Amino acid sequence: MKNLNRILLLICVTFLFTRCTDHVDYEAIEGYQITAEVYFQAESDYEAALVGTYDPLQWLYLNVLIGDIATDNSLCGGESATDVIGLQQIDDYTHYPNNDNLTSIWRWLYEGVNRANYMEENKSNIDFDSKEALYAEVYFLRAYYYFQLVKFFGDVPLFTEERLTAGDSGTLVRVPKEEVYAQIEIDLQNAVDNLPTSQSQIGRVNKFTAYSLLGKVLLYQDKFNEAAAAFDNVIGVYSLVSDYGSQFLRLGENGSESIFEVQYTNTSNWYDWGCPQCSEGNFGIIHTGPRGWSGPEYAQGWSFNVPTEAFYNSFAAGDTRQDATVLDIEAFATATGATYTEGYEHTGYYNNKYIPRAGESGAQTELNYLTNYRAIRYSDVLLMAAEAYNRGGIDDGIAQEYLNQVRRRAFGDQDHDISLTGTALTDAIWEERKFELSMEGHRFFDLVRTGQATSIIDGFQQGKHEVFPIPQQEIDISGLTQNPGY
Repeated sequence: MKNLNRILLLICVTFLFTRCTDHVDYEAIEGYQITAEVYFQAESDYEAALVGTYDPLQWLYLNVLIGDIATDNSLCGGESATDVIGLQQIDDYTHYPNNDNLTSIWRWLYEGVNRANYMEENKSNIDFDSKEALYAEVYFLRAYYYFQLVKFFGDVPLFTEERLTAGDSGTLVRVPKEEVYAQIEIDLQNAVDNLPTSQSQIGRVNKFTAYSLLGKVLLYQDKFNEAAAAFDNVIGVYSLVSDYGSQFLRLGENGSESIFEVQYTNTSNWYDWGCPQCSEGNFGIIHTGPRGWSGPEYAQGWSFNVPTEAFYNSFAAGDTRQDATVLDIEAFATATGATYTEGYEHTGYYNNKYIPRAGESGAQTELNYLTNYRAIRYSDVLLMAAEAYNRGGIDDGIAQEYLNQVRRRAFGDQDHDISLTGTALTDAIWEERKFELSMEGHRFFDLVRTGQATSIIDGFQQGKHEVFPIPQQEIDISGLTQNPGY
């Protein structure tokens, strides 16, 4: 990760994590504890281990792609109907437990949990002044990984005291998601209590990051009063950038609106196509570019996650987010003389937020785009706080104000302010999230948690598609139960 790269090699050696880890039960080296007892002897060792716990954040590009591909916003695209078949199936709602992409998400998220738990195992080795603050970052990260697991899979195995090893194979059980949420809240409260309000290194989480994620976790559980209280600690600390689209450009990274960004760099020399996520670059970016591109500003890619024409046309007149979010490739090519090749399910539109841009990759080009993922933006917090204040029956006036802050930036005036109340205001807030956060990987989970997915997403089956199937290998190895309908 940017500003955290220098000690990653040390992490790879001392943590003994290997790229051959296939699932949550498997540990290639059972003697890791001997190394841990020798290694965790200085504060710098813990700092290095913390970097390793952040690292799986960089691997989660599939989470972002699926968050829109599985909705009305976009189509899977690609080269053909069999290009990355797992994503094609999710787009068509024909996915099943033997889905390589879902298996990867499960594996990578539990790798993050395992790394956090490895640090938990060795917390008592030594004491140092910043130990509680450092472990607050660990607990935030574990909460983030578990939150992603719950959103994707519902009830999941929960373990917090130590890593799993091969000896634990067959002992896992899924626990109700309410128990997982309870642990997430405990971890985030610990993070809130012990994190500083700012960090010297870009990319490390602070107290307000923890409050933001805590509020989101509470909102997902319809705990509106508690969510509003958490968001209150963040409102006013950050600010909206004046130009909506600028925050998605290279110079807009880690700006005034950024609460949590996953950091990437283009300086890696990694060339292993067997493990593309092991690069320090953002492997997700190459997926969203136009095929065969020859022209200014952009770079060629693999034409996945293509916005639909209906979505592009659903923006209101004068909404500056339309072109900042969606690139009309045909209009741009006509204006600039650029050429490109149409991919599968070509719509004429591309994700303009997370698209390959010229000169922003290095070494193995496809693997090393430096584009950060904006995981939590201030506008997201404003809209979540508005929802909490409205749905909790706390104060519709405050909800309107937060909503209208976002709309004023989008339209550049107050003529589009909303004065609705009650459920009409709820609908307006949900609709605003569609336009403000589109193509950032949030849409599917918003539609599911608000009960709108069945009526909006073609092919979505109520009682089944709210979550994805548990990977078949976990069923086979650990005897986990499967989600209904799969």
